[in-house]
Amino acid sequence: MTMPASPALPRIALTPGEPAGIGPDLCIQIARSDLPCEVVVIGSEALIADRADRLGIHIKLNRFDHALAPAPHRRGELSVLPIDLIETAECGRLNPANSRYVLKTLTKAVKGCVDGLFDAMVTGPVHKGVINDAGFPFTGHTEYIADITGGTPVMMLATPGLRVALATTHLPLAEVSRAMTRSRLRQVICVLEHDLRHRFGIENPKILVCGLNPHAGENGYLGREEIDVIEPVLENLRRQGLNLQGPLPADTLFTPKYLADADAVLAMYHDQGLPVLKYKGFGQAVNITLGLPIIRTSVDHGTALDLAGTGKAEAGSLLYALQTAAQMVIGSMK
Repeated sequence: MTMPASPALPRIALTPGEPAGIGPDLCIQIARSDLPCEVVVIGSEALIADRADRLGIHIKLNRFDHALAPAPHRRGELSVLPIDLIETAECGRLNPANSRYVLKTLTKAVKGCVDGLFDAMVTGPVHKGVINDAGFPFTGHTEYIADITGGTPVMMLATPGLRVALATTHLPLAEVSRAMTRSRLRQVICVLEHDLRHRFGIENPKILVCGLNPHAGENGYLGREEIDVIEPVLENLRRQGLNLQGPLPADTLFTPKYLADADAVLAMYHDQGLPVLKYKGFGQAVNITLGLPIIRTSVDHGTALDLAGTGKAEAGSLLYALQTAAQMVIGSMK
C-alpha cells in the first residue's frame, strides 16, 4: 500500500539532474540542513554515495519506503528512491548514455506527484544539449513535465522580496512581439493570478505589468503593443476583479515605489525581468512553474560542470526551492 503525502509535513521529490554536474553535490549539502519537509531524492544511490565520499561528507542513505508516513528530515541523512545510472558518471564529463537515466528520474517524480505519493517536486539542473545528443527531443523541464501532466505552464522566478513571471520565455527578441497576442497575455495573467491565490495563499494579488517598449510605448510613438495588446487585456481583466497595474515602463517599475506592495511583476520577455531578479538574488532564487496540476520548483542555475565534485558549489538556490515548494504545498491547502 502506498502511503500518501501529508499536508502537515510536505513530502517533496528531488531530482538531482545531470549526474556529471553539481546536482548530486547539492543534494548531499542540503542533507546537513534543517528542512521544512521530507525530501526524497530520486536517483542513483551509488552516485550519491560516491560523490559524498569525494566531497568528504558523511551522510546516511535510507531507502525510501512508500508505505511509511512522511517523516521529518534528519540532519546527515538522505532518503533515496533508487534509479540506477546507465554508466558510471564522471564529474564534469557529460555522457549521453546517462540521459535516459535523467529522464527516468523526472518521470518517476512527476508520476509520483500525480498519484499523490509526493506533494511537490524540485528539480536540479539538467543539460539540454546532452539529452538531445542522446536522441531524446528535450526542450526543458517545463515542457517535459507539461507533456505528462497537461496544464498551461507559466515561468516565474522568485527571490525574497520579488517575484517575476514571464509572458514569453525562450524566444529570440525579434519574435517576442509576434508571440505576445491578446489571448496569450490573458492566459498568462490568469494563470499567474490563480496560482498566487491558490498556491501562495494571497487573497487579492497585486500584479504589476511591464510594457513591451521603452517608456511603455510613450502613447504609441515608441511602439503600439501597449495600445493594441496589453492595455485592452488589462482593462478587460480589471473589470473581472483582477488587481492589475500597468502597462508600466520596465526601467522604473523595478523600484521601491512600485514594488513595496506588489505581489508579482509580469515581464513581457525573458531579459526584461530576469536580469533584475538575478541581480537581486542570484544563488538565493527559485524557478517556479505555474499553471501545472502539480507543484514544481527548480534551482535558478545550470549544471556547473566545472564545480562538480570540488566542494565549491553553493546550495542556496536548492534550499530556497525546497522551502518555496513546501510553502506552496501549505498555501494550496488554505
